[in-house]
Amino acid sequence: MRAVVEEFLVRVGEGDAGRIAELFAKEVDWMVAPNPTVPWIRPRSTRADVAAHFRELAAGMEPIGANGRAVEALVVEGDEAMLTGNIAGRVRATGKEFTTPFALRLTVRDGKLTRYHLYEDSLAVAAACASAATD
Repeated sequence: MRAVVEEFLVRVGEGDAGRIAELFAKEVDWMVAPNPTVPWIRPRSTRADVAAHFRELAAGMEPIGANGRAVEALVVEGDEAMLTGNIAGRVRATGKEFTTPFALRLTVRDGKLTRYHLYEDSLAVAAACASAATD
């Protein structure tokens, strides 16, 4: 379990959406609070959707600073993992920056990630995605 989660973190750091998606099962229990202002946050359910998410995320924002994607804690118990930390990014379309603490719940079954539930301040991300005309 821990090895799969640690490999997931390595691959996220590398930014290769296809390699990230290889760690996921064919069907995924995916939950990120949707917000119509944030183009990469939407429902997902398959390995192909996971690859699309990480491609869209990379196209839409870039990590900034030392805490661009900082994991502060990783707790593993059985087939469940919880990660906490901070995300800092700049939305490419607007140039606006955001920071948000996050918690990520992952489940691994048969060596593949089957659950991805991300809890973050989606309003902070949405505000950074909003165009200047809506400020």
